[in-house]
Amino acid sequence: MKYLREYQALGTAGGLYHFRDAILKGHTDRFFVLNADVCCSFPLEQMLRLFEEKDGEAVILGTRVANDAATNFGCIVSDTHSKRVLHYVEKPESHISNLINCGVYLFSTEAFFPSIKSAMKRRADRPRLLSYPSSDTLDSSYIARSGQDNDDDGEKTEVIRLEQDILSDLADNRQFYVLETKDFWRQIKTAGSAVPANALYLMKAFQQQSEELAKPSATILPPVFIHPTAQVDPTAKLGPNVSIGPRAVVGAGARIKEAIVLEDAEIKHDACVLYAIIGWSSRVGAWARVEGTPTPVRELSTSVVKNGVKVQSITILGKECAVADEVRVQNCVCLPFKELKRVSRNHPLLRVIMRCTFANHQSRTYKTRSSCKNGGACFLFLAEKHYSNVCIKLYHAESLLRQNGQFRLTLLLTPLHPLQNYHIHNGVRDRQRERDRATKIEILSFD
Repeated sequence: MKYLREYQALGTAGGLYHFRDAILKGHTDRFFVLNADVCCSFPLEQMLRLFEEKDGEAVILGTRVANDAATNFGCIVSDTHSKRVLHYVEKPESHISNLINCGVYLFSTEAFFPSIKSAMKRRADRPRLLSYPSSDTLDSSYIARSGQDNDDDGEKTEVIRLEQDILSDLADNRQFYVLETKDFWRQIKTAGSAVPANALYLMKAFQQQSEELAKPSATILPPVFIHPTAQVDPTAKLGPNVSIGPRAVVGAGARIKEAIVLEDAEIKHDACVLYAIIGWSSRVGAWARVEGTPTPVRELSTSVVKNGVKVQSITILGKECAVADEVRVQNCVCLPFKELKRVSRNHPLLRVIMRCTFANHQSRTYKTRSSCKNGGACFLFLAEKHYSNVCIKLYHAESLLRQNGQFRLTLLLTPLHPLQNYHIHNGVRDRQRERDRATKIEILSFD
């Protein structure tokens, strides 16, 4: 296996074109492209057979979804009999088809790379098109800039997107076919997606009567996977859709359902784990309850609404977290190395220490004293102790907006919770002075 790294964003097709020499090495005439954020049975052999039968230039894997969800994906219009793709639109504004792109492709090198080259030429000929990038890929690299490195054929480095720039042209001009799968498929966009994805793979293994799964019994409700090195008490009840990782320990009378227990984790006696992920080396105390909210396995979203607030349906304990005895944790995401000693519901759990530098060049350190409730505002108060060692620096703000005597800052903390709003008190009496305005924010550590 070889990893190829692009040092600037080139797009899903631009990256392939940039590394075309590595792909074509060994006289490759066709190759698969698989998105890393999907789970499915990956019927690659069936795609290859269709490719050869039709003497095609490209094959895409497709699946059917509900009509109201189809516009969130790339939509395919195809001929039912010939399976030829007639039209392709990425995330259309209105419904055109419920056959969607699964993110798995098979391309002919003779057709694919010339298509990318043609797209780059069209973009160079019509530069005004560069002013309309999609919001999720908005970047200054869309604008052709002088001084950029040219590739071997003289084209400037461009962001070329496979779905928006290439597939539509293949549908219009090439032998482009779709293999519609009846098997499972879902996106993995959040950490909580791992639980339903785990369930899909376990059900597939159970249908194939895999010997790696635990044998059904009064305490094993299939499908359940238990690693050979894990220790599970015979009185513990597991399943359905449970995976127990290496060296995990499950105590007597424990109940685990729709969950993933990672390596070296410990579930003590009579604990209950439902719709959750227990992180590496984490511990769930006796009679504790760690649970999420049930959602259908084939439901594409992992969010639910609790008290008018959208939260993750899955509860996640990060690495080396500890839940005390007889404590209930529900619909929470807990960052690593935290100890939960009281009931927690419907919010991410984190503790942040940050240093705030104001316009008068004074620096103060702040930390959270409570959880970030309901995914909303987290109030940071002045800490007695100043922290000199900077462990993590995640965000730098040159200016912040003042609102009701507080500073509002949008932080990118973790992939689990992309955006959180934090109100920062400056810790002085007169909050109207310009010198109180924070000009720099540094995240010192999480605890």
